[in-house]
Amino acid sequence: MDAYHFVLASQSPRRRQLLRLLGYPFEVYAADVDEDVHLSAGPADYVRLTAAQKAEAAAHALAAGRRDRPTLLIAADTTVALDGTILAKPADAADARRMLTALRGRTHDVHTGLCVVDLADGREVRAVHTTTVTMRAYTAAEIDAYVATGDPLDKAGAYAIQHPLFNPVAALDGCYLTVVGLSLCGLIAALAAFGVPCRATRESLLAAHDGYPCPLLEQVWEQCQ
Repeated sequence: MDAYHFVLASQSPRRRQLLRLLGYPFEVYAADVDEDVHLSAGPADYVRLTAAQKAEAAAHALAAGRRDRPTLLIAADTTVALDGTILAKPADAADARRMLTALRGRTHDVHTGLCVVDLADGREVRAVHTTTVTMRAYTAAEIDAYVATGDPLDKAGAYAIQHPLFNPVAALDGCYLTVVGLSLCGLIAALAAFGVPCRATRESLLAAHDGYPCPLLEQVWEQCQ
């Protein structure tokens, strides 16, 4: 039996899918926070602070409920930064088109902040994972077709790296899952600080990275043994 109960403080279906790969039963509690509060911070600080904000809001709400065993709360936030400027979720289709046009054929950074909190004592681990992404030179017609699907509207930078038809990324340097929205390798390392053993298989972690090499994977996997 796991020593901890797990709560994912996110409404993202992508993060739910990724967390399932680690093999821990968990529940979802999506905290309602204003994600624009920290926009004046730099991109890396923005995701670090916003992830902590989500964790704090969820922890406050859950503290009122009765827990029959220790609980770890996991929160994350992702943003895209082009030339140091944050590209958050687009306001509408026109904004998505603007972002995708600006990113086309260029290199940018994707930052994902992570915050894991022990609800019993408030102990927490924070981290920021950054991946450098180069977009392919997709056409204006491809942008229009992708925006018409509605997929960009709930995503930072207006794109999903894993979208099978748009397939916007030409190359990346860093963890693929950071771009998707949650670095599993980073999360495994964070959970280890609370004494949580790794339950994922190497095969499942490799498959989750969709063929992209991860600079953290082998190091983290060695710690899982």
